[in-house]
Amino acid sequence: MANPQPWWKNAVIYQIYPRSFQDSNGDGIGDLAGIIQRLGYLESLGIDAIWLSPVYRSPQDDNGYDISDYCDIDPMFGTLAGMDDLIAEAKKHHIRIIMDLVLNHSSDEHRWFQEAKKSRDNPYHDYYVWRDGVEGTPPNKMRAAFGGSAWTWIPEVGQYYFHQFSIKQPDLNWDNPALRQELYKAIRFWMDKGVGGFRLDVIDQIAKDPDLGITSNGPMLHAYIRELNANTFGGTDLVTVGEAWGANVRNAPIFSDPRGKEFSMVFQFEHIGLDQIPGKAKWDLAPLQLSALKEVLTKWQVGLHGKGWNSLFWNNHDLPRIVSRWGNDGAYRQESAKMLATLLHGMQGTPYIYQGEELGMTNVAFPTIDDYRDIETLNMYRERTQAGYSEADILRSLHAKSRDNARTPMQWDATTNAGFTDGTPWLQVNPNYTAINAADEVADAGSVFHYYQALIRLRKQYPIFSEGDFTLLFADHPALFAYQRRLGDQVMTVLCNFYKEPLTLPADAVASLPLDTLLLGNYDTPADAAHFRPYEARIYLNNAE
Repeated sequence: MANPQPWWKNAVIYQIYPRSFQDSNGDGIGDLAGIIQRLGYLESLGIDAIWLSPVYRSPQDDNGYDISDYCDIDPMFGTLAGMDDLIAEAKKHHIRIIMDLVLNHSSDEHRWFQEAKKSRDNPYHDYYVWRDGVEGTPPNKMRAAFGGSAWTWIPEVGQYYFHQFSIKQPDLNWDNPALRQELYKAIRFWMDKGVGGFRLDVIDQIAKDPDLGITSNGPMLHAYIRELNANTFGGTDLVTVGEAWGANVRNAPIFSDPRGKEFSMVFQFEHIGLDQIPGKAKWDLAPLQLSALKEVLTKWQVGLHGKGWNSLFWNNHDLPRIVSRWGNDGAYRQESAKMLATLLHGMQGTPYIYQGEELGMTNVAFPTIDDYRDIETLNMYRERTQAGYSEADILRSLHAKSRDNARTPMQWDATTNAGFTDGTPWLQVNPNYTAINAADEVADAGSVFHYYQALIRLRKQYPIFSEGDFTLLFADHPALFAYQRRLGDQVMTVLCNFYKEPLTLPADAVASLPLDTLLLGNYDTPADAAHFRPYEARIYLNNAE
């Protein structure tokens, strides 16, 4: 008898950025108790698991992605007992908790690094990546992702340490077996507490070789991941997703090997870089070419079918709001939000919903740099100001791509601070919260929220969503993103008008499609099958049981 599908292949995962989700104590920062307060809302949405951005003890230089203790909770979020409560209460709502693991680097305030910089003979020194050099002359010209040199001098040991991100995020040395065992021990700590899985931050960077300029997909990467799997979550039903900016359709099946020797799936970002000028930074904006998006998503759907597993996402804590990015956050906000959801959730893979995405939350256009909090944003502003960019150009890029677009507080209702806090929020609430909020969305049967509910129900009802193969339709059409999924004699057809201009398909093209049963559409009244209104999306299913 064939093994049943792993639970996560039929699941929908919801990402929470804890400091921006719900504040329970009035300090302006979201917390674990606040998440517990909203579990009923999440259960009603229909999600199966919560991916929790880091809540470990941290100095918060990079909002928790700089961990100072892997086995403790930062006081701003609560306590270990509060984490136990969240896991237990979530289970009552049929929701699993997925922890965000940062294994590529720690905080410079972690006990290991504090010991490491005392002397070269300290047993913790080799937990990090060091190189000899002369103060003022780094070992090479490598740059950190957040700006500046990737090397920082420590006079106590007369060496530079390597950091791919903030100066306060020294990279861990995975070549050290003792370091690896310490990390496995921390993972088992959370497994014993009953978590449902892990998301592994920039995991493809752990096997780095800075001497050769290698920061991802190093030669030892898969050996390390297989060892990690064998020492921790291998053989369990935990879901694991590796964030791999260096993943491609050739190596992704290795990461997401169906035999379970590495991860359940990876986050790949090939589609996310399509709206920037090739060869430049994400801040250098370019219009999205629909043809390129079709090509990339099709490549991944076809390339991983039967070989690996896709992660389906538009948004996360590092990315701008998709309805502002590739939709229309003005007159057609609801229609375009639903269209983008349809396009993504109809594909094979595990969908991820980022908090507020199910409401159609939008980017925020803060008027000055003083309103921003994100370290990457602030560093970009400083560097581009020094390079002579105009204030207007810089702010235009930030309004489009700043990570703070995703981090404005969750918009619960139309009361002060959107129901997020009774205090002063750590980051300003998007001013449009009076028009876009969960209370109104839940009350409106035609809302984005209810549309996401319907998509989630369909994924659970019809195996074709998780098992069917994929064929792109109308590949050359400049405005229609369409595809079919097939499972046995069942055919599902997804048709999405990607833009605000109405479009009409030729009659013979429509006649060739199996469009018997309309499962879902983002307009209240059905239209002629050949005509598509602004951002109109439909899902048809033939031979529906």
